[in-house]
Amino acid sequence: MTTNGGFEPVFCTVVPPHVLDRLAKNDDPALSGPARRTLVRDSELRGRRRVTTEFALASAPLAKAPSDQPLRTVYDAGHGTALPGTKVRGEGDEPGRDATVNRAFSGLGATFELFLKAYGRHSIDGDGLPLDATVHYDEDYNNAFWNGEQMVFGDGDGEIFLDFTIPIDVIGHELTHGVTQYTANLTYYGQPGALNESMSDVFGALIKQYTLGQTATEADWLIGAGLLAPGVSGKALRSMKEPGSAYDDDVLGKDPQPATMDDYVRTGRDNGGVHINSGIPNHAFYLAATALGGHAWERAGQIWFDVLTGGDLPERALFTDFASLTVKAARERFGDGGDEFRAVAKAWEQVGVRIP
Repeated sequence: MTTNGGFEPVFCTVVPPHVLDRLAKNDDPALSGPARRTLVRDSELRGRRRVTTEFALASAPLAKAPSDQPLRTVYDAGHGTALPGTKVRGEGDEPGRDATVNRAFSGLGATFELFLKAYGRHSIDGDGLPLDATVHYDEDYNNAFWNGEQMVFGDGDGEIFLDFTIPIDVIGHELTHGVTQYTANLTYYGQPGALNESMSDVFGALIKQYTLGQTATEADWLIGAGLLAPGVSGKALRSMKEPGSAYDDDVLGKDPQPATMDDYVRTGRDNGGVHINSGIPNHAFYLAATALGGHAWERAGQIWFDVLTGGDLPERALFTDFASLTVKAARERFGDGGDEFRAVAKAWEQVGVRIP
């Protein structure tokens, strides 16, 4: 049984389980304690999401906002786990003193604006869905997640991770899981799960670039820059430009993302490596976007959006399926002989994904 008109929501976090697993094994309880608690909490929430989906126990849809403007509400969990928490800011309210609340509110708006202004999509469901977020979730919670209904942000432990509202692309990443939920509904396992994660990284990066007015050349192509604490040897959670280079730290280990199919990781962990192998389609998007230049959301982003929302992408799509559809979308929107067609086809070739 599924909800939301037949689409099945999944529980998606921005920090991969393999990162938290490594932290949980650390000898220092200041590092291992928060990681272990976060893993336990994530496991509980994932199970709860599965039950509410299967038995249709999820909340009824809220009233829709006007289609051309967001309807945002931010709640404060007060370091507890009851959702959504206490309402602290609604649409039209002035900013308060809590920077975390203000960042969450702005990030919701930036995500709404990118999808509306660039692609004509009214909120994440295409029909003005209200955007809700809860901040200050749990104690030292080292993650942010989309639970099928709303965004939730932890404050981090201060040792490895800082406040999860700091990087705007983390907010955009998680909300894009909602867009995928309401469109292609990609299965959250293996290659379709890696595509699901990649779509969130792609549009998370585009939301940051759109907000900053950056071109593809000016952008850093990092996901989660500013999230790692100062003592960590790393620059972000992931790099779309150079997968595998985001961090190399004594505590966190080395970023395991591959950039091409030559290094594809076969694993049963992390839902078949969804946060790891997403580096391959991420890199393909980066290559296509930088080859085209200009604002990445205008051409490369449009092609990816066309595929995600076009209705032809199977729920269990493999990388080859997605690649073929992006080439088709480039041809249909921009023409056979255009730069777009060539850039997209070459990008997939460079990462080793064959197009039938």
